[in-house]
Amino acid sequence: MESLSGIDFFVRAAETRSFSEAGRALGISSSAVGKSVARLEERLGVRLFHRSTRSITLTAEGTLFLERCRRILCEVEAAEQELSQTREAPRGKLRVSLPLVADLVMPTLIAFMRRYPSIELDLDFSDRLVDIIEEGFDAVIRTGEPNDSRLMSRPLGTFKLVVVASPRYFAAHGTPSVPADLQRHACLLYKFPSTGRMQVWPVNGAGESDLNLPATLVCNTTEALLHVVRDALGIACVPDFTVREAIAAGELVTVLDDFNRYQNTFRMLWPSSKHLSPKLRVFIDFMSSELFK
Repeated sequence: MESLSGIDFFVRAAETRSFSEAGRALGISSSAVGKSVARLEERLGVRLFHRSTRSITLTAEGTLFLERCRRILCEVEAAEQELSQTREAPRGKLRVSLPLVADLVMPTLIAFMRRYPSIELDLDFSDRLVDIIEEGFDAVIRTGEPNDSRLMSRPLGTFKLVVVASPRYFAAHGTPSVPADLQRHACLLYKFPSTGRMQVWPVNGAGESDLNLPATLVCNTTEALLHVVRDALGIACVPDFTVREAIAAGELVTVLDDFNRYQNTFRMLWPSSKHLSPKLRVFIDFMSSELFK
């Protein structure tokens, strides 16, 4: 910033042909302008002004440098104006990584797009644990507790995993009353796409994962599992927000609720910074207030 102020002092002195006039315009003393120009000359290793007791005139090097400095100051002014306009109306690209829960987040993201049409969303849906800083994301939405000190976080809302099937399936095959009963049912299992690991059904009360469930279907998308569940071909364990409407309509029924203590939290994470960009600030605020409204 000292270099930039030195350039500003030099340009003012060159335009007024006077350290005194430049000082008055800048609200500082003429000696301060003269010393700043002298430091600039020393750093550059060239003389920018011919000095006399009455006036100053540019050297050939000073004339060449003046044109460059004017362009620099114009760019700085343009950048300041652009940032000022951004504060008034957030704009620009926002790169966000999200879990594979498009049905949950897309209605809120569409509402955000309508509210802030000048912000361009670049969305990456994945279940892998991305490195937000190394991969250049502005923000990520993930579950669980943050464990990276480089990141800030804000909770967006909580959800549960529920064990569900259709009333037709239970009518045909009976309703499990304890977790061990699942051994006699058609279980539809979810496999995480990036790891191939099976999702554990949290119905052992103490968080144990030793249930060896019979697999009628293994699938890496919740959407596909729900098609099979609705057709009364088995039982699945899915996030509650994916079946809330179907349960309310009586199309699906939950079981083993007394054995299920699972709850998790969606969080927004972003690189720790003293000052948030306007586009990121409004995105965080909007998703926090609207996603689980």
